[in-house]
Amino acid sequence: MEEERIEPKGELSTRAMAMPADANPMGDIFGGYLLSQMDIAGGIYTQAVAKGRTVTISVDSMNFLKPLFVGDVLCCYCSTVRIGRTSMAVQIEAWTTRQFSSERELITEGLFTYVAIDANRKPRPILQEKHSAKESK
Repeated sequence: MEEERIEPKGELSTRAMAMPADANPMGDIFGGYLLSQMDIAGGIYTQAVAKGRTVTISVDSMNFLKPLFVGDVLCCYCSTVRIGRTSMAVQIEAWTTRQFSSERELITEGLFTYVAIDANRKPRPILQEKHSAKESK
């Protein structure tokens, strides 16, 4: 059995608290909410890396490992997997700290691909001087 990780990979991109409006009647947060929050985090991260606008072109994989509940804090971490001429693949990990707890748990992970676009919404080359969103701020 794989050992459970206790530290996220990548850079913190977003934090949000799961609210009742994002849950089903049993209090479980919808998978679509998680996917949306991860995509927002990836968009913030890739725009910093690409130094301009990016759009999501695919979600290559998603693994829902544990549930997210109302009151949990969702933290999305991003790391660059690869950068091409106009696109980049980003690993996004969703971690939570449960309500009234300080321990982090990995709950969802996915591989997202984004394309850098210009003002006419056409693909443009990614400026690759720096590969880390943290360095490009």
